[in-house]
Amino acid sequence: MSVSARRKSAQDYYGFIKDPIHGYVRITQTEKAIIDTRPLQRLRRIRQLAGSEYVYPAANHTRFEHVLGAMYLAGVLAETLPTDLPLQERHELRIAALIHDIGHGPFSHVFEPLMVKYLRKTHEDFVPWLVSKTELADVLEKRGFDSKRMGRLAVGHVGDRRRPYLDQVISSSIDVDKMDFLVRDSFHTGAGYGSIDVYRLLYSMDILDGNLAVDGTAIAALESFLLARIESFRTIYFHRASRAVQIMLVKALEAAKDELALVKFDDPEDFLRLDDYSVWTGLKECKKSRGIMVDLELRRLLKCTYERTLYATEELVSNVITKQVVRDDIQKEIARKAKVPEEDVIIDVPTQPSVPYHRTVEMQPLDIPVFLRLSQGRKRKAQLAEVSRIGFVLQAFMNIIRVYTKEKHRDRVEQVSKQILGETPVSAKISV
Repeated sequence: MSVSARRKSAQDYYGFIKDPIHGYVRITQTEKAIIDTRPLQRLRRIRQLAGSEYVYPAANHTRFEHVLGAMYLAGVLAETLPTDLPLQERHELRIAALIHDIGHGPFSHVFEPLMVKYLRKTHEDFVPWLVSKTELADVLEKRGFDSKRMGRLAVGHVGDRRRPYLDQVISSSIDVDKMDFLVRDSFHTGAGYGSIDVYRLLYSMDILDGNLAVDGTAIAALESFLLARIESFRTIYFHRASRAVQIMLVKALEAAKDELALVKFDDPEDFLRLDDYSVWTGLKECKKSRGIMVDLELRRLLKCTYERTLYATEELVSNVITKQVVRDDIQKEIARKAKVPEEDVIIDVPTQPSVPYHRTVEMQPLDIPVFLRLSQGRKRKAQLAEVSRIGFVLQAFMNIIRVYTKEKHRDRVEQVSKQILGETPVSAKISV
């Protein structure tokens, strides 16, 4: 980027926000106007990792600070790419990262099952709708941005064949969203798996055949990133106690959905009124969900009676155990043999929509483009497995299968779960 372009970009900044992860995050006048809209301010009341605070007391950070961090990293990447991006594209990438999470419901991913089940949508589907139907559209249009395009870019769905890197900055195997939440979640939980040199990754990226790619000289940083994703998933996002809380919240939301109008959104106002505070209060007041909320407030959690981790290089195990119809049949069989109510047996797997960042286990490291530098400034695209053995090993699918029940049923359900799920591969026991 030319000196004049950098100077013009710098002069556009309005002020800064102090962030515990990235330090001083500069914002433009446009970004300030976006931050001051209701869809963005609501994120202050949406926790990033609902349920994790029962295990990690300091994990009370919100989606608001995460989107600021993602915006900052998008700006760093856009400013430092060797391929010079137009000023408008750099602004678009920052704004897209800033608004990418406005579609999250209360308790973040915990609300996802209701969206999927009753609306056939995910939180990403709500982003373009909220951008186009709220004050965000006016803020963007008045400042020269196409609000519909920004709504699509925010979820990585612009679909520009000539410039796929635009989507990839926001949504890909190695995007600014993941770079921020891995470091931020590790910081607030204290779990210690976020010591990733994200800036080494950002500074080593370039555009190759229209796609974002990582320089082969940064393989060590990339390997750390991939390992952090797996370890963070095991110790933070799929922690057994955190999942117990999240499962209970899903049950409470399901029970109260009609009384609290949790899945009826005639206009954006119906959605924006829902946040962690308002919905928690509503769940406590609703008779159908009150008992669960009392248990949560007293930390009387569901108990994990069975756990098993399966690794497979093919999708067989994953496809079988994550099919809802299969899980339902197994749950019924366990409940029948243990002589407990069917609703008191829950099989949990990592691909449940309520699991934070459940797509992590579906990650294919080979999808990450890597390039090697040749003579005379030329570059050659390479497979990750070609330059990293760790990357090749991480192709394996990981499925953690758990069975939860109430404390009073614990012994019986544990015994029956072992009988049914046993020690042999689950894929060998189930006929779909």
